[in-house]
Amino acid sequence: MVDLAEIQAAYYMVAATGVLVAAIYYIINLRTSQKNMCITLTNNLMQSQLSEESWRKWIELMNMEWKDYDNFEKKYGSDYNSDNFSKRMNLWHSYNSLGNLLRSGLADRDTLYNAGLRTTVWLWVKFKPIIEENRRRYGDKTSFSGFEYLATEMMRMARQKDPSYRIPETFTKYVPDN
Repeated sequence: MVDLAEIQAAYYMVAATGVLVAAIYYIINLRTSQKNMCITLTNNLMQSQLSEESWRKWIELMNMEWKDYDNFEKKYGSDYNSDNFSKRMNLWHSYNSLGNLLRSGLADRDTLYNAGLRTTVWLWVKFKPIIEENRRRYGDKTSFSGFEYLATEMMRMARQKDPSYRIPETFTKYVPDN
């Protein structure tokens, strides 16, 4: 005959198993939700970078010219040119966010590259001296480190696919065929 203690022990084991299964299900569900949120965020950021307006900002930034950091600030800094500053910060922060997602493993390198975000490299190369001087002057050594990471990874992929890949010295300016 089965005594009450054995029935109670079996009941506790079944209840504990149910709690364990529920906890595992919750963790799996939570991870899936987090992954889906990251995918949605990445897709939204990528879509914003692939918009017509974003390309206008990108080409405007690529066509900027300056002599040195002080000249840059006088022409394009927030004190003198809030429109340009806003466009620049919009793109730089979007690239920074995508780079941070990539670094943390929440965005896929191939997806970003194939979506055309290798143009990040051109923008990074053009503005690297400005960003580095800004880091030095304002004491934030990690400023736009996600942007830098994204550009570095996109350049690495470009060179893996084509070892002769390079960025033209004139950037987007027309280069006639000789």
